[in-house]
Amino acid sequence: MKLDVNALGTFYRMAREGAGLAAGRLTHMLGVETQLGVTKLNFMRGEEIRHDFEDGTEKVGVRVKLTGAIEGYSIVVFERESALRVVETLLSEAGPDAAVDADVTDVDAFDDMTESAATEVGHIMNSGFIDGWADVLEAVIDVSTPEFVEGQTAEPFFGDIDEAPSDDDLALLFQSRIETVGTEVGFNHYLLPKRESMSQLLDRLRTSDGIEYDKLEGFDRMAERGAKEVAETATTLTGIDTSVEIRRLNFVSLEAIPEQVANETLVGAAFEFDGLPSGYLLFLFDEESAHEIVDAMVPMAVDEDGFGEMGTSAIKELGNIMASGFLDGWANVLDTTIDHSTPEFIHDIGAAAVDPVIIQLGENQDFAFVFDTIVVADGREFDCQVYAIPDESDLERALNNLEVDRIEETPTTAEFQEVDNT
Repeated sequence: MKLDVNALGTFYRMAREGAGLAAGRLTHMLGVETQLGVTKLNFMRGEEIRHDFEDGTEKVGVRVKLTGAIEGYSIVVFERESALRVVETLLSEAGPDAAVDADVTDVDAFDDMTESAATEVGHIMNSGFIDGWADVLEAVIDVSTPEFVEGQTAEPFFGDIDEAPSDDDLALLFQSRIETVGTEVGFNHYLLPKRESMSQLLDRLRTSDGIEYDKLEGFDRMAERGAKEVAETATTLTGIDTSVEIRRLNFVSLEAIPEQVANETLVGAAFEFDGLPSGYLLFLFDEESAHEIVDAMVPMAVDEDGFGEMGTSAIKELGNIMASGFLDGWANVLDTTIDHSTPEFIHDIGAAAVDPVIIQLGENQDFAFVFDTIVVADGREFDCQVYAIPDESDLERALNNLEVDRIEETPTTAEFQEVDNT
């Protein structure tokens, strides 16, 4: 199975179009304004999907089986409390008798009426997504009768589906989020396509020789090793025990990347890297985590904001070492040379922290593969987000040269550049 940026770009447009239709139908059904959140194509391993579900919250979902232009399963998943709020709104719109019969805020389980209402909402959402895909593909996609599912883990939602990936398998998933304005209601959408069906679509949509899917899977493993190297070097330099939390490879439009960045003050370091591949690498910390890093690295550095000359130098030094660990591992596996610039200090709010990179990349491409990583320190979230954004044409050439067997055999050894603090 081969893919390329054009094929994935079509899938992305399918996901956005479908999410837009679903949002419009939710608005019409509930009489409340909705907004479309971030849409992603995620390359996720089965263990990562299961990790997303095992957060201790009850969830309900509606899934349908697809045949035709796409074969597989489409699943809309709500947190249970969100589903109950949607049902309450829907039944109150149905009239006073239905509202009296369905005081859903205090119920412990879905009864026939509330389950039916939740299934209707989920089915209409699924249909919106699927109609959007069919419009983009100019093809027919048939949908089965909707099935109501609930549980606290991924097992009830995916456990009996052959298309669901095993823990170590890399799957391409569509993931979208829609939110109702002014309320705490939202849901996630997943498409689990059959591999054969996806392969046929990719062959139809590709405009280049493309990338073998196992090469992309190999690159994902390579990035995982780089992320672990980041955690180890951070531990060595700061003395704060760190490890890598769930990390995934996303395919998104460049304009969507700023939407993923938390709307808070961020501190970090940005790098441009050059070689095969070239691109950009960013390490972004929330302000509190950055303060802790500075305190750990430079105990005597006291500054009102914590990011004077010594604090800035500490963040840049840590970023430099993490960048070396991440990119040297890539270069060793790809048997190439990747150089990176000296770090540029970042101290800005939300999207403004990544806008300069997006503007530069946007001169030559519309989409990007983005590795995002969370580094955990001392058993809590360290709030270090790692964005590795390769140039798409360079990435395709690099992956076609990748020998997957080299990944586990090649050591990740970092050679650190001196940081210019002037």
